[in-house]
Amino acid sequence: MPKPASQASATSRADIDVARSIVAGDRTALEALMRQHNRALYRTVRSIIKDDAEAEDALQETYLLAYRSMEKYRGDAALLTWLTRIAINEAIARSRKSARRAELIHLHADTALERDNREDDMPDTTVPRPDIAVMRSETRQLLERHIDALPDAFRTVFVLRAVEEMSVEETATCLAIPEATVRTRFFRARAMLREALAREIDFAMEDAFSFDGARCDRIVAGVLARLQ
Repeated sequence: MPKPASQASATSRADIDVARSIVAGDRTALEALMRQHNRALYRTVRSIIKDDAEAEDALQETYLLAYRSMEKYRGDAALLTWLTRIAINEAIARSRKSARRAELIHLHADTALERDNREDDMPDTTVPRPDIAVMRSETRQLLERHIDALPDAFRTVFVLRAVEEMSVEETATCLAIPEATVRTRFFRARAMLREALAREIDFAMEDAFSFDGARCDRIVAGVLARLQ
C-alpha cells in the first residue's frame, strides 16, 4: 500500500536531512544509517552474490559509493531505495566479474590434466556427505516432532498412510473405521502438518542470512576505517 502523501513527504524530508548531515561530515549519522539498513541491504546483496564474505565486501563498497555520491541525493526516492539500487548494481557487477574470472580459468585450464583427474574429482555418490546427512537428520527430527504433535486419531492415520504407505482400505481395516473417515483424517492431518511446518519456516525466515551484531559492527567499522 502506498504511503499517504503527507507521510511520504515527511519521510523524504527526513531522508534528505540525513543525507545532508552525512555530506556535512557527520559520521554519527552515517553510522546510524548503516546500522538501520544493514540487514535489508545485506540480504539483498547476499541474494545475488550467494557468498557471505563477498556480500560483506560488496555492502561496504556500497556504503562507500553512497557516501561519495550522497550530495547528489535529492529525495526523489526513499534513501533505502536509493541505497538498494547502489547495492544491487555493485552486487551484479561483482557477480559478473566472478563469472568472467571463472570462465577464464575454465578456458585456460589444462585439459589433459582435467582429463587425468576427472575420475578422481568426481564425488563419491555411495557415501553421503556429512553436511547432507546432518541436514536430513535435522529435517527428519523436525517432521517427527510435528507428526508427534498431531492429535492421536489423525496421527495414526497419517503414519499409516504417509509413512507406512498403506492404502485407504488397509488403513481403514487396521483402525476399524470407515474409508471415508480415513480420507478425512488424512486430509486434515496433512493440512495441520503443512501449517505447522509453514510456521517453522516463517520463524526461520526471520533469521535467514542472519545479520548478527558482529557482522553489523564489522561492516560499519570497515567503512569508517576506509574513510579515515
